[in-house]
Amino acid sequence: MKIITYLSNLMIPFLMVCIVGYGLLNKRDIYGDFLEGAKDGLKTVLGICPSLIGLMTAVGVLRASGLLDFLVKVLEKVTALVNFPAELVPLTTIRLFSSSAATGLLLDIFKKYGPDSKNGLMAALILSSTESVFYCMSVYYGSVKIRKTRYTLAGALTATIAGIWAAVCIAGKM
Repeated sequence: MKIITYLSNLMIPFLMVCIVGYGLLNKRDIYGDFLEGAKDGLKTVLGICPSLIGLMTAVGVLRASGLLDFLVKVLEKVTALVNFPAELVPLTTIRLFSSSAATGLLLDIFKKYGPDSKNGLMAALILSSTESVFYCMSVYYGSVKIRKTRYTLAGALTATIAGIWAAVCIAGKM
């Protein structure tokens, strides 16, 4: 185990030496290339920043407004028909927008029901088998200014539903 830790500590310095060495061998302006890349990176950050701020604000409003708790009460009977705990509806909803907010909800579920409970296991499986669809689409498409996403949203939501269904099936058997 110590060898893996030692190797992982050396990996980044080794890569930096390789990149600088490659640049020197090819007689490139390494510092100029670095500055140009940093400038392009800042332009990308500025381009996607408004959508990220909007997503984070929307998640904060959803959590603080009580809408998620209302959804749990409204959908309790419907979700029981498909063997899905209504307490996980906020998690699946927030997961579409933010991984970090969904992780916070997962910790709340762990505190309330325990990580080894059916709800805890199902919530963990949902987080590991789904993606933050709207976040990823806004970041990746927004960074290259794509407006027409074609079938991406439908495909991503289908994959998310499949991941939730798989989590229900797997956790339901335990």
